[in-house]
Amino acid sequence: MVFNILNKLVLNAFPYPWLLSTIQLGAGVIWMGALWGTGLQKFPKITPAFLKALAPVALFHTVGHVSTCVAISSMAVSFTHVVKASEPVFSVVLSSLLMRESYGIFVWLSLIPIVGGCSLAAMKEVSFGLGGVSGAMISNVAFVFRNIYSRKGMDNLKDVDGINFYGVISIFSLLYLAPFAVFFEGSKWAAGWASAMAAGWTAKNLCLLIAASGIFYHLYNQSSYMCLDAGIGPVSFSVANAMKRVAVIVSSVIFFKNFVAPMNWAGTAAALVGAYAYTVAKRMDSEKKKAA
Repeated sequence: MVFNILNKLVLNAFPYPWLLSTIQLGAGVIWMGALWGTGLQKFPKITPAFLKALAPVALFHTVGHVSTCVAISSMAVSFTHVVKASEPVFSVVLSSLLMRESYGIFVWLSLIPIVGGCSLAAMKEVSFGLGGVSGAMISNVAFVFRNIYSRKGMDNLKDVDGINFYGVISIFSLLYLAPFAVFFEGSKWAAGWASAMAAGWTAKNLCLLIAASGIFYHLYNQSSYMCLDAGIGPVSFSVANAMKRVAVIVSSVIFFKNFVAPMNWAGTAAALVGAYAYTVAKRMDSEKKKAA
């Protein structure tokens, strides 16, 4: 919740999502450097297999992160997360097409309220924009691939804990993203900074806000990997993830005082209920396959 609010505040003042994404990844690298340097976290054993496993995870994480920031810079946080609630649709479709996975009828039926809810929520959304929606959709695809490769990586690297797993991902992602941030936005940063100062921001306050968004971004992702590493069940994790989405949407609406029409709320509720139904249906599907 805090990260999403800070992220939007920064992008409202300094609308350069590629740079902000890069800084947020850099904050994570500094955070991990401090943990490793002080001995609070044991430095991971770096092997070719370790780097090979993390390279694709970091690539898709990078794409997902920057495209989410692009979406949030163009749309309300609440609507961005409604669109991102459609991630199960991409997960089922891509896994079916690319990995030849099969799903039961209830998994497919659970996708109907997700698609319908997202469509309904978009009808009266004042911040709707194709650029923002495209960014959110791209992030969904990227995070589906990230999750697939993350599961493979963590299964094959049992001696690497979640903190180190995500810490090295941050380093990879920073290296991936920084050149593109300079290429796409570098020529605009000076003018954008001057505009923020003219709007009433001070350099100290804006820098503190950007730094805070970076720290909370890293902690939010690190805690997710720690949960997976700790062996929390998939249902518990998915339920918590669904509740996170609800909390982010509601808190952002309250904080930014966004107008939300009844139709938007109805669509949001349908999409979130569908996401939860997908979790339950997929778990039932998995248990049936194991029993068979």
